[in-house]
Amino acid sequence: QVQLVESGGGLVQAGGSLRLSCAASGLAFSTYAMGWFRQAPGKEREFVAAITWSGGFTKYADSVKGRFTISRDNAKNTVYLQMNSLKPEDTAVYYCAVRRTNTLVIVPTGYSPWGQGTQVTVSS
Repeated sequence: QVQLVESGGGLVQAGGSLRLSCAASGLAFSTYAMGWFRQAPGKEREFVAAITWSGGFTKYADSVKGRFTISRDNAKNTVYLQMNSLKPEDTAVYYCAVRRTNTLVIVPTGYSPWGQGTQVTVSS
């Protein structure tokens, strides 16, 4: 059974940083691409970033490009999202998810399964 557990969320002031982690189990982690998404109250889930199985290619939403960095450690079965220069509009629940091919797409339907999410709140 695949399990994804996100951690690292919290409350931070605008301009601050957070590092999210997503620990995976029950799958051959190093053979799957991974993605991060977020969902704010009353809004649809939106793509944030994705990374190929080797970490060689990444993709970012325009809204986070230059501020967020996705990375992975296949030895630890973990994918990370380093978030810098946070803005109040980054406030959302952040989810990691498995991409079962090595192509990076931005639609949530291209990912399964999902973690339970971690809350990120950025105060102004």
